[in-house]
Amino acid sequence: MILFYLSEALRSIQSAKTSFILTTISLTISVLLILFSFITLQVSDYYSSILKSSIKINIFLKEAAGENDQKKILSELKNKIYSDSVEFISKEMAADKFIEETGEDFKKILDYNPLPASFVLRVSEKYAYSDSLNAIIKDIQGISLIDEVVFKEGFIYSLLNYLNKIKIYLFIVTMVVCLIALYLVYATVRLIVNSRMIEFETMKLVGAKLSTIKIPVILNGIIASLLAGLFAFLGFTFLRTQIDSFVTLSRIMDVNILSYFAIMFLTGPILVLVVTIFTLRKVSLKI
Repeated sequence: MILFYLSEALRSIQSAKTSFILTTISLTISVLLILFSFITLQVSDYYSSILKSSIKINIFLKEAAGENDQKKILSELKNKIYSDSVEFISKEMAADKFIEETGEDFKKILDYNPLPASFVLRVSEKYAYSDSLNAIIKDIQGISLIDEVVFKEGFIYSLLNYLNKIKIYLFIVTMVVCLIALYLVYATVRLIVNSRMIEFETMKLVGAKLSTIKIPVILNGIIASLLAGLFAFLGFTFLRTQIDSFVTLSRIMDVNILSYFAIMFLTGPILVLVVTIFTLRKVSLKI
């Protein structure tokens, strides 16, 4: 029986070659676009994670803050839910850093160190958003003996907003591509069904089962989707060989290779199966 279904599916391909080719091409393009959208989203997430992990807040202490006060504030900052790590910078460390960066030694002019002790708080990734950062800064400002809270990562925040917008556009593009693929498969299946309607009516008259009518049509679409998956795999393999020099991108793709295979070889058959079953729902044994 399986051989019969396959032979009928191949016969329908022969009778509608143009439609089958168009379906295969459209499915290949759809699968590739969905795959590349998925890859781009992962790359975007990777760099977003790096940017978020680099966001830090500089917290300057008042001159009145003694050693015990510094330890107390350090402990309080470390226990904050938004805190990923906290680094203490003493007045001496701040002076050494200033001299190293500017090349000017203020100690030759001043007999005291005007630079305050400070903390550098690295914000936890899940709190690295505009609303959260504003709330964090206000919370830190409420700690006793804190003189000033400085956030200088405006550029990083702008990049994060840009990446988030890219994600939204990619989701929209992916949804549009899926809808186009669904429509193309639907149109092709409808064309096949309409072109074979007289044959289906004849099969009904001789007592053919409903599965004998529907399964070859479903197999037709699945064959097209498997070919589309194969072509998508070839395109992905070619792309993979071209980006070996980009270590980060190559690493991301290696880690998620199984997800890519799933997209390439499952997206097409799932689209075809859903659309074909929906299209054939009105086909019955009624004459």
